[in-house]
Amino acid sequence: MNVKDLERLLGEFKAGKVDTDTVLQKIKAAGIQSLDFATIDHHRELRQGFPEVVFCEGKTPGEVVEIARRIYQRHRLLLATRAGESYYREVKKELPDLLYHPRARLIYSPLPDPEEKASGKIAIITAGTSDIPVAEEARITCQLFGFTPTPIYDVGVAGLHRLNQHWPKIEQARVLVVIAGMEGALPSVIGGLVDKPVIAVPTSVGYGTSLKGLTALFAMLNSCSSNVLVVNIDNGFGAGFSASLILRQMLPDKA
Repeated sequence: MNVKDLERLLGEFKAGKVDTDTVLQKIKAAGIQSLDFATIDHHRELRQGFPEVVFCEGKTPGEVVEIARRIYQRHRLLLATRAGESYYREVKKELPDLLYHPRARLIYSPLPDPEEKASGKIAIITAGTSDIPVAEEARITCQLFGFTPTPIYDVGVAGLHRLNQHWPKIEQARVLVVIAGMEGALPSVIGGLVDKPVIAVPTSVGYGTSLKGLTALFAMLNSCSSNVLVVNIDNGFGAGFSASLILRQMLPDKA
C-alpha cells in the first residue's frame, strides 16, 4: 500500500462505498507478511515512499526469490542490492519482468516514467573509473524514484581540471552524490565550491593504506566543507536513496 492507495481507500470510505471493517482489514493486510525466514514490511512504501529493499548477501537464492516475489506482486516496484548473477537467474524464473545490472549488482523492476522537472537535478560524480560500480548503484536507485541523474565520471583530484567541462551540469543539480576511494578528497573539494548538499560515498578502491575504504571514510567524515554528508563505504544505494528523498522535498509540489 502506498499513499495513493490509502487516499483511494479513504475516499471510498468517505463516499460510503466501503465500511469501517473493510478499511481496517485492508490496512492491516497491507502491513506485515510473515515468512519462515523473513518478516516483510509492506507499509515501508507508505512511510518512506519506497518499498522495502532486499539486501541479498547472506540470503539463499530461494529466500531472495520468495521475498522479491511478494514485494513485487504487492508494489510493482522492487530493488534488490548486492545480488550476484546466481540470484538473478533464480529470480528471473519467477519474475521475468525484472532487470539486472551486473556491475552494480542490482536486481530491479522496470524503471518508472521519468519525472521531467527533476531531470539533471541530481549529479553523480566519481573520482575514478573504478568507482563506477558504486555510482551505478546510486544512479539506478535514483531512477527507481523517477529521477534522471546526471553521471559525471572520472574527474578526481589527480586531474581536477577535468571538472571544468562539467561545471554547468554541476551547477544545474540540486543534490550532488560524490564518490571516491583512495584518499577520498573529491567530496571536500566540490563541497567547498557549491551551495548544495553533497552526499559523499567512500569506496573500497585503493592500495594497501586505503584500508578497504576506511581512509576515504575518515577523510570525508573530517571534511572542512560544511555541506558534506557521508554514507558508509561502497553504499551507493544509501546515497541514491537519500539524494532522491532530498530532491523529492525540493520539488514544487512539496513546497
